Amino acid sequence: MIYLVEKKKSDEKRLEDIQVVKEFLNVFPKDLPGLPPIRQVEFQINLIPGTTPVARAPYRLAPSEMQELSN
Repeated sequence: MIYLVEKKKSDEKRLEDIQVVKEFLNVFPKDLPGLPPIRQVEFQINLIPGTTPVARAPYRLAPSEMQELSN
């Protein structure tokens, strides 16, 4: 026997198609209406012209470790 299965393609994503939702189905409510609308996010960091990035360690080092890094 040969079965032909036709899969409809949809432009709209279903919640079950998202990997995180698949892994944690018990966390999400069953009556979730769908995905939120796609929103444009505007984010920027205003830089001051003529300045240079701060070259510092992201954590404190002992003076001997700091000297070793600067060599």
